[in-house]
Amino acid sequence: MVRPITLPKLGQSEEEGKIVKWRKREGDTIAKGDILFEIETDKAVLEVESYYEGTLLKIVVPEGETVPIQSLVAYVGDPGEPIPEVKQPTPPPPRVEAPRPVAPAPIREAPRPIAPQPAAREVVIAAPLVAAPAAAPTLFRISPRAARLAKESAIDPTPITGTGPFGRIVEADVKAYLAAKGYDRLRITPSAKDRAIKEGVGILTLEGTGAGGRITVNDVERALAERPKPMSKMRQIIAQRLTHSYTTQPHFFVTVAADMTDLLAFRAELKAKGADYTVTDFILEAVTLSLVEFPTVNSTTDGKNVRWHSKVQLGLAVALEQGLVVPVIRNAEDLTLAEIHERATELTAKARAGKLTPDQMTGSTFTISNMGMMDVENFTAIINPGESAILAVSSTLPTPVVKDGKVVIRSIMKMTLSSDHRIIDGALAARFLNAIKQKLEEISLWRRMV
Repeated sequence: MVRPITLPKLGQSEEEGKIVKWRKREGDTIAKGDILFEIETDKAVLEVESYYEGTLLKIVVPEGETVPIQSLVAYVGDPGEPIPEVKQPTPPPPRVEAPRPVAPAPIREAPRPIAPQPAAREVVIAAPLVAAPAAAPTLFRISPRAARLAKESAIDPTPITGTGPFGRIVEADVKAYLAAKGYDRLRITPSAKDRAIKEGVGILTLEGTGAGGRITVNDVERALAERPKPMSKMRQIIAQRLTHSYTTQPHFFVTVAADMTDLLAFRAELKAKGADYTVTDFILEAVTLSLVEFPTVNSTTDGKNVRWHSKVQLGLAVALEQGLVVPVIRNAEDLTLAEIHERATELTAKARAGKLTPDQMTGSTFTISNMGMMDVENFTAIINPGESAILAVSSTLPTPVVKDGKVVIRSIMKMTLSSDHRIIDGALAARFLNAIKQKLEEISLWRRMV
């Protein structure tokens, strides 16, 4: 029996998805649970499993295409079964507004005779300035022979001035342009020219790096690499969301330095006993405890109203090759340190494997961005939309500090809190950040937890 495969709805906000890769090909045998394809949503690249078994009879939507949720993308069935007619949903036609009716010009009455008046000083009134109508775009006209010569010469014909009727570029114009640009003196390898013609690269724009200024394939490839490329949907959404956050939420930043020397020594003790906690685990727990103490930081505002979140939905930024994702540790205030370690490990692994669902990346009330593994001394982060603060955690570095009246080397980690000034003021941000610092430096607290 032929069964349709549709693009699933993987999150509440998803309306469309882009198929980035088919993991199965037409004619492949499919089992339940096999990964059929990968889709790119506005949050991540996700894998889609098959609910059916059989043979992949036909792929309807090829790689690289974006279609609405629930669109037909493939058929699975038995070999040789007839495939139903494919009817893909078509996007609604663009809305075209009807032209507004133009009121008829008023009928001017004949001027009435005016009685003679005493002479008065002449007044000159300037005529109102009327904007000139926008010029219609100039059509690009080129004869077939001229276009063919431009393509064979691997040049862009748009700068050429046409001498034909209505400014049309003719073959003689292309020849004159080539002569004026010294085209005959160019040195280019045959393979480079073939590549330039195939990819539409104008060789007059290339700088030859071969012997004697010869244009090589590497020069063409460099030009191709420099061409503008569309951002992935994920990067576009990241750009839109963070731009909106930074321009609508007044950010301010507070930084403190935590002495991690004793905590690192305690972590080493735990690791020797088989408990492999990470520094991030301790930061997650310290932040969770501090958010319970400072509920305003776990709140949000639209500028008029403030909403407090009774649960700590803790976001943990994870860097991927294609962008940044933020899986959420749900109800972190109810979890032990060991449970937070398990959840963070599981979600980070899913993020890097591309197996997070959109629901696992939404609903955070506070986010931690940890770049400690990247040898970063200090940085600031942009608040995630829907939150009021984000914590940027830098690397733990050996630093000379004054302790007990002596200069000693300690392991210092800087943390910067980005806050929405509409709801969090400087004093509150400082108290919250120092509460996290105090917990990280209080080893007795962690000994009670493990």
